[in-house]
Amino acid sequence: MRTTVGIIGAGPAGLLLARLLHNAGIDAVVLESRDRSYVERRQRAGILEQGTADVLRAAGAGERMDREGLRHDGIELRFDRRRHRVDFPALTGGRSVTVYAQTEVCKDLIALQLRGGGPLLFEAEALAVEDAGTDAPRIRFRHEGREDVLECAYVVGCDGFWGVARKAIPSELTQVFERTYPFGWLGILADVPPSHDELVYARHDRGFALLSMRSPSVSRLYLQVPDGTEAGAWSDEEIWDELERRFETDDDWRLERGPITQKSVTPMRSYVHEPMRHGRLFLAGDAAHIVPPTGAKGLNLAVGDVVTFARALTHQQETGSPALLDAYSATCLRRVWQAERFSYDMTALLHRAPGATAFEDRLQLARLERIASSRAAETDLAEAYTGFPFGWAGSAPLR
Repeated sequence: MRTTVGIIGAGPAGLLLARLLHNAGIDAVVLESRDRSYVERRQRAGILEQGTADVLRAAGAGERMDREGLRHDGIELRFDRRRHRVDFPALTGGRSVTVYAQTEVCKDLIALQLRGGGPLLFEAEALAVEDAGTDAPRIRFRHEGREDVLECAYVVGCDGFWGVARKAIPSELTQVFERTYPFGWLGILADVPPSHDELVYARHDRGFALLSMRSPSVSRLYLQVPDGTEAGAWSDEEIWDELERRFETDDDWRLERGPITQKSVTPMRSYVHEPMRHGRLFLAGDAAHIVPPTGAKGLNLAVGDVVTFARALTHQQETGSPALLDAYSATCLRRVWQAERFSYDMTALLHRAPGATAFEDRLQLARLERIASSRAAETDLAEAYTGFPFGWAGSAPLR
């Protein structure tokens, strides 16, 4: 097999990249190790930045998102039994976010790809990226019981932290920056309407809690738990009781309970691999960087990566200049490090570290008081939460 761009991974990043390239008239093949059903059920992110939603619309994948997604114009911060709303449009010149699950983004993009895009091969396991440093990289993969080779002009690894793409970059050329946190998130899905119409981020002496949602009838909630916690160690009643404690306020707000349909524990880590490019191999999404979920940046960072690559390749096709492709890693990393900084700051602001002192507790409360009382501090949070611009340096127009 031969194509211009070989894409490893049919998560939202790989699928969106295939769509952007198709719209630009550039052929691509997507290889996905899992079956279609698994990809469309894989629970991940649910918050789309303004820029991500705009890109999906421009790519022709926004119709159902606009019909079923939930626009949110703010978040609520809770601390010391108080409530403070951050008004995004008022602070950012009109920007907002959209609650629309990654599973639904994938369903929309898969349908588009199968209806009119290039090849999308499920249960096609990428085994290795070969000759990445040359002008003719290859992806060796297994599909339908036999090994095959996809010859490419470019390879984009959207295959996550455990994928093969990053392993093709020689270790002596790389730097890794990482931090592991001593806590995780116990997350639940519950068949109950959300108890608030926007996300609630709660800082409590017992630990962080987040009230989110997947739809008007399905709630998504999280509790900070010690690292290594098993989801099954908490009963449904214990989870609801703890959520009530951490969301408590001095007014008459109440948390609605309902049947819990899913429990899982998400470990917390920060990770950046530099560079994000080697020869004709480009990394995108979790293959290159991971953020703690507090800032809702993971999916949005991956979208920024593939938009940057699609713009750069289109620019080269139209002008013959490789300048934007050559700048891919540096361009993406500027945005990545801002998202890492924001996600770290939000995590440190809202989570209580094991062994935290009374001094550290008071510092957290002082920082939250500053956000609640200072328009400048509040604006900084709102601008970061709704999203950093894609391609800060020399971007060609999005197609």
